[in-house]
Amino acid sequence: MLRNLGLGLAAILFSATLAGAGFAAEINKTLLGNAIEGYDPVAYHIQGKPVEGSGDFTHDWGGATWRFASAENRDLFAADPEKYAPAYGGYCAYGVAQGYKVDIDPQAWSVVDGTLYLNYSKGVQQTWEEDIPGYLAQADAEWPALSAE
Repeated sequence: MLRNLGLGLAAILFSATLAGAGFAAEINKTLLGNAIEGYDPVAYHIQGKPVEGSGDFTHDWGGATWRFASAENRDLFAADPEKYAPAYGGYCAYGVAQGYKVDIDPQAWSVVDGTLYLNYSKGVQQTWEEDIPGYLAQADAEWPALSAE
């Protein structure tokens, strides 16, 4: 089930242990509470690339602090967070499809039908892109149980 992940077994076990121990909330965040490791979720949609957010433009939502590159992006997010927030609480979409909450690399991403999906690494992103519809179906089935952890 975990083949082709491109992850070290230790990383998988560590993420699964944290999730099972109740350390992982529905929104994937850093120890400082930042979602998407401080990257601007609106930029993926509007600028078509990952852009680091600033501590000057933040919005608290879903138990996490979201950072933005501009006040305009912050205001867009605040008006409709579900539109811009990544799927599966910001966890790796491929990992969720495999039944795990796995951290992400903000540089490994895709926007599909207006939804932001993040991946653990660019290697995992390549695997994800081989069958996005299939992995989405798997992730959608797995997410309700994972998000309750």
